[in-house]
Amino acid sequence: MTLFDVVRNALLAGFGVQEKVAELVNELVKKGELSESQGAKLVKEWAEKADKNTEQLGKSLSELISKTLDKMALPSRDDIEKLNNKVQALSARLKKLEGVRGESSEGD
Repeated sequence: MTLFDVVRNALLAGFGVQEKVAELVNELVKKGELSESQGAKLVKEWAEKADKNTEQLGKSLSELISKTLDKMALPSRDDIEKLNNKVQALSARLKKLEGVRGESSEGD
């Protein structure tokens, strides 16, 4: 299971829990143990905390991925482009030098 799958399943589970919380609050309202305004407030508070936790999870994962990539020392797109340009320049110089040598050896 990939990291993406783990995060996806955790978020989906979180949505399922949110539905269960809303169902539980609705049952408490129906039984008269909570007023509608108290129930709405409770669901809203829980949803805000869940959103905050989800946001924090996203930030933590982003930091973890960034740190992991930094430790791997992978070249950036810019690094690869610079190397590609150098290889092309060296290749052109080599062809030019081979051409000069070929011309001088032909006259021998």
